[in-house]
Amino acid sequence: MTVRSQDTVEWEGKNTWTWAHHDWIARQRFTEPALQAALEAAHEQVLLVRDRLDQAITRQAAEGEWAPVVDRLRCLRGISAITAFGPATEIGDWHRFTGSSIGAYVGLVPSERSSGQRRVLGPITKTGNTHVRRLLVEAAWHHRRPYRRPTREMRQRWERAPAAAVARGHAGNHRLHQRWALAVVEE
Repeated sequence: MTVRSQDTVEWEGKNTWTWAHHDWIARQRFTEPALQAALEAAHEQVLLVRDRLDQAITRQAAEGEWAPVVDRLRCLRGISAITAFGPATEIGDWHRFTGSSIGAYVGLVPSERSSGQRRVLGPITKTGNTHVRRLLVEAAWHHRRPYRRPTREMRQRWERAPAAAVARGHAGNHRLHQRWALAVVEE
């Protein structure tokens, strides 16, 4: 059976499969009941598969070989088990890097155009691992809000991490908010 409809819809947003896109799909209404049912069933399947994948990643992050790295990364705001699993698996051996070289590896350092005594810094280089960079940039948005003390959820995360990672995470959360606030003032 072929369903033909005069109903034509097209997503005009920038990115697909975002929360806004899912909300837009859920708001779509078609005059033909079969078309409406097909859309709802397909969207429900997408959400179920996404949720199953998230659960599998969360399980692997908590119990697998990457758990120690994931637990350390989760000491920072904005980094859930799923977010931490990306850098943990993509970077692999973290001992290859220092604090400053990891930023260069994922392309989060400023570009530079210098000549003689003149030093000009530009936007981030965007070289290196794009997946890790995207995850870290997305997580950085959580540092725009002031950090006074850890939330209950953060304290629960800290229970799984070594004391040194907790201390560095706590100090890092303060420092990252201060850097964010400084960047906003400089604009």
